[in-house]
Amino acid sequence: MTVGHGRLPCRFVRSVDYGRDILSGSRRKEVPEIPAEPDLVVEDPASGFCGAVVRVEKNNVVLEDRHGKQRLFPMRPAAFLFEGKPATLVPARTSAPAGPARSASGSVKVEGLRARTARGSRIWVEGVHDAELVERIWGHDLRVEGIVVEPLHGVDDLPGLLAEFGPEPGRRVGVLVDHLVPGSKESRLVEGITDEHVMVTGHPYVDVWEAVKPAAVGIREWPTVPRGQDWKQGVCSQLGWGEPAEGWRRVLAGATGFRDVETPLLTAVEQLIDFVTGDG
Repeated sequence: MTVGHGRLPCRFVRSVDYGRDILSGSRRKEVPEIPAEPDLVVEDPASGFCGAVVRVEKNNVVLEDRHGKQRLFPMRPAAFLFEGKPATLVPARTSAPAGPARSASGSVKVEGLRARTARGSRIWVEGVHDAELVERIWGHDLRVEGIVVEPLHGVDDLPGLLAEFGPEPGRRVGVLVDHLVPGSKESRLVEGITDEHVMVTGHPYVDVWEAVKPAAVGIREWPTVPRGQDWKQGVCSQLGWGEPAEGWRRVLAGATGFRDVETPLLTAVEQLIDFVTGDG
């Protein structure tokens, strides 16, 4: 008998006698289960029909012989012969269709991306750590849109920096501010900025480190640092992380995607990206 994968003619020499019960005794465990994949060639020993698998319909399989004739057979245990030996056909596993690849921010990833020429608009953040975290989560989106993120090293001179930059149509500025809560120094610094080509958003955390979820960096919660003490140094001291440079490496390594950062930061950055890319 010649059988196998592919719609090939079948020649059977049916000289093997399997006895009255091919499942008797220990042989029951030896019957293999074979996925009923399209073009798999098997024989129905009861009728002698040999054909290739066309499709599976519930617990039945449709076979097609070399003349194009199709027949439906139940997929019972040891109901078929495969390469001359008893076999049980089972439905082939089907993989769920793969969805589009996603970037760290959750957006649809653009494959084969070549970074767009930088726009005139900018996103400003307070410091290097802010810039690195934004790049970590939204880097793909920023390259697609051609947006440059620049650290300011603080917002104390934000009005002067904006005056020097000269925001206008096509040169918008989005500013991400730490600890932007009512009554804070940061909120007082930005409350007078009313330029329509400038958007200021922020998050309520003392430092951008705190915008990364504690679980992402392997802690239960962020420590409370006494007022007047450097926040990063205090955190590293309480957690045994050494110097702030080492602590930041831990934090950045834990932020692998948008699920690892708090919602206020996600909302603030998404608003800024929408603002600076909506300039026409």
